[in-house]
Amino acid sequence: MRVLLSYVRLIDWISEKLGKLSAYLIMLSCFISAGNAVIRYAFDISSNGWLEIQWYLFGAAVMLSAAHVLRMNEHVRVDVLYGQLKSRGQVWIDIFGLIFFLLLMSIMSTYLAWPFFYEKFRSMEMSSNAGGLIRWPIALMLPLGFGLLTLQGIAEIIKRVGWLNGTYNMDVHYEKPLQ
Repeated sequence: MRVLLSYVRLIDWISEKLGKLSAYLIMLSCFISAGNAVIRYAFDISSNGWLEIQWYLFGAAVMLSAAHVLRMNEHVRVDVLYGQLKSRGQVWIDIFGLIFFLLLMSIMSTYLAWPFFYEKFRSMEMSSNAGGLIRWPIALMLPLGFGLLTLQGIAEIIKRVGWLNGTYNMDVHYEKPLQ
C-alpha cells in the first residue's frame, strides 16, 4: 500500500499544480479579452488570433483543472442517495462511480482524443480564420486532460480503498470531509 500511496501523493501534487496553473490561465484569458476589447474599440484594430488564444487558454484551463476538481471532491454528483448514507456507503458509491463511470469515460475519451490531436499535429493544421493560430496545442489538451483525469481517478480509488482498510485518512485531504 505504501507504493500506491506514493502514487497518490505524486498525482495529487501534479493535479494541485495544474489546478493553480489553470487559475492563472483564466486570469490571463480575462486580461487578453479585456485588452482585445479596448484595442478593438479604441483603435479599430483586431485579430482573430487574440480571440482564439482566449479560447485556447480557457480550454486548457478547463482540461488541466478537471483532475484537481476531482481531487478536491468538488465534482458534480447526484446526491439523491449519496447524502442519505454514512461515510462507508458514500465511499462504496464513490468507488463504484469512479470505476464504472469516470474511468470508463476518461479512458475512452483519452483514446478517442489522441488521433484527433495527432492528426492536427501531423498536418500542422492552422485555423481557417485570418490571423488564426495553429490547432495542435489546444487539441493536445483533450488527451492530456482526460489522461490526467484518469490518473487522478485511479488515485481516488486508491484513497477510498485505503480509507476502507484503515490505511488512509481522507478527512485530512479534503475541504469537505466525508459525513
